[in-house]
Amino acid sequence: MSKPLSFLEVINICDNCRVNRPSPLPDSSPFDQEKLIPWCLSPNPSSPAIGLLRPVIIDALRLENKHSKDLNQPELWHFDLVSNRPRVTFQAWANGVAKRTAALKELCERWRDTGLFSDICGPTKWRAEMYPVYRDPLAVHDYPAPGQGEEEMGNLNYAFEMERSACALFGVVTYGVHMSAFMRDVKGVGLRIWVPTRAKTKQTFPGLLDNTVAGGIPSGMGVFESMVKESMEEASITEEVVRKYTKACGSISYFFRTSKGWLQPEIEYVFDLEIPSSDPGLFQPKPSDGEVEFFELLDQVEVIERMKAGLFKPNCALVIIDLLIRYGFITPDNEPDYQKIITRLHGQFDYDFW
Repeated sequence: MSKPLSFLEVINICDNCRVNRPSPLPDSSPFDQEKLIPWCLSPNPSSPAIGLLRPVIIDALRLENKHSKDLNQPELWHFDLVSNRPRVTFQAWANGVAKRTAALKELCERWRDTGLFSDICGPTKWRAEMYPVYRDPLAVHDYPAPGQGEEEMGNLNYAFEMERSACALFGVVTYGVHMSAFMRDVKGVGLRIWVPTRAKTKQTFPGLLDNTVAGGIPSGMGVFESMVKESMEEASITEEVVRKYTKACGSISYFFRTSKGWLQPEIEYVFDLEIPSSDPGLFQPKPSDGEVEFFELLDQVEVIERMKAGLFKPNCALVIIDLLIRYGFITPDNEPDYQKIITRLHGQFDYDFW
């Protein structure tokens, strides 16, 4: 890269998708011309939008209906593409958590096994993790209680769950946790941050730099409990340390479109682990589950240089920017795009247009 990226350009790489309008990137995207259609829960006009579908997915769902009809099975998909609110929905019979979850499970596993969309949910991309889909992606993360019936589940924000790798096919909002473990430098004028290099075997962004701990929130697990789990699995940071020293610091949100056009609106809950000077060895992360090659303790200047060279996973760079803002290293006085950056770190995916 001949010229370092600005902080706003770093954000543009990650928050690069807009609903049925041009992306914020300086060069137009070939996917800007695609008409994205809302995916709703049911044909009821008041049914909420839970995702966004590209034309190629709508075509695939039409074929799914034909496949069901050929097998004398009920069609799963309802299409309303000519009204003033075009949308695709589940058919009325798929009216509960269990039915929707089972239908998506069968569909996604069959697409995996037949190689359809193999670049996103094929055998090498398959995660075998179930992610929640909510009626309102910006509202509460609830989950059915054991033994709760379908009628009671109808009052939840939780709508169903689906395979993690397939979420980008359907443009549903996904959720994760990201933690930065850091210490103040000896002069107190900057931070030193533990930065991992992602394993070359990772399904996504192999070999790029990451946040100290990061991972998705699986269906049925709370935000902080996911943070505890990921800290132990990825970085060998003990549960006791995480629960005692980790602090919740808000969230970031962005709408990422992959190089193949797949849609990934995401919310990442942000945590800090400031390492006390008394016993830094207790907090040193170590690779555990094979997802990290190694960790480096980098000073703030080096972190920024690598970020502006495009070496971080895109969303992890945004978490670092958020950290630097919160600790007063990016300010309105030293960053001309400060307010744009603040706003872009907390987007709503054009949800009003879904």
